[in-house]
Amino acid sequence: MKGYSSPLSPGGGASLVPYPPWHYVGDFLVLEFWADPEAVAAVLPPGLEPHPDPGRCAAIFADWQSCSASGEELIDPSRSQYREFFVVANALLDGEEVTTCPYIWVDRDFALARGWIQGFPKKLGSVWITRRFGLDTAADPGLRPGAVYGGTCAAYGRRLAEGTVMLERASPDGPTHNAPPLVNVRHFARLEAGRHDDPSVHELVRARSRERSISEIWEGTASLELHVAPGEELAALAPVRMGRGFRFTFAYTIDDLETVREL
Repeated sequence: MKGYSSPLSPGGGASLVPYPPWHYVGDFLVLEFWADPEAVAAVLPPGLEPHPDPGRCAAIFADWQSCSASGEELIDPSRSQYREFFVVANALLDGEEVTTCPYIWVDRDFALARGWIQGFPKKLGSVWITRRFGLDTAADPGLRPGAVYGGTCAAYGRRLAEGTVMLERASPDGPTHNAPPLVNVRHFARLEAGRHDDPSVHELVRARSRERSISEIWEGTASLELHVAPGEELAALAPVRMGRGFRFTFAYTIDDLETVREL
């Protein structure tokens, strides 16, 4: 039996997640904000300390297209396109500025499984983002002062998040709240009786990427609401103060992950 992920199969072609490298490109809305510092500290994994700018976070809506080395997914778009929403919190790891992702939703199973491999705590949801098509029409916001972009995330029939960015100008610096390296927890539970609190994998990992490319970045006024819903704790990170919002396109390749320490 062959393959990179389950399900393994005689030819290896049935795996939900293909072998790396994984190539990504996507449109991003990044909304910078500050949440209650105690709520942010509560979601930090062991080994991370609160950021000196207490409560600093970012919410990200992304509309992705991705493929493996063969690129075959690009001509079978249902296997390459997906959308996701996630929040990152700023923190310190041994004095270094980092971010960590406590909550994330994605709308496709292959992206869910790929995220678990990388240490993202992905859940299934419904995510929608305003698109740009490069035409100056009423249905295309374009990149200009006054253009408005929005994003929403829902799960189990309940709205979890909604945000907007009203563009003002090209950004000289781009977003900063999601700029530091990303450090997450890879966690896989154990089902063996008596060992339910002894996971098979529980480790702090640092994301690695290469061949990064980014478009011109536009910035403007941002809004964000995080809603209370059963089975969710996202609303504890609701903004107490908003920063700027950003819209851009970003691409990179992933085929590596660094284990920082066992937890």
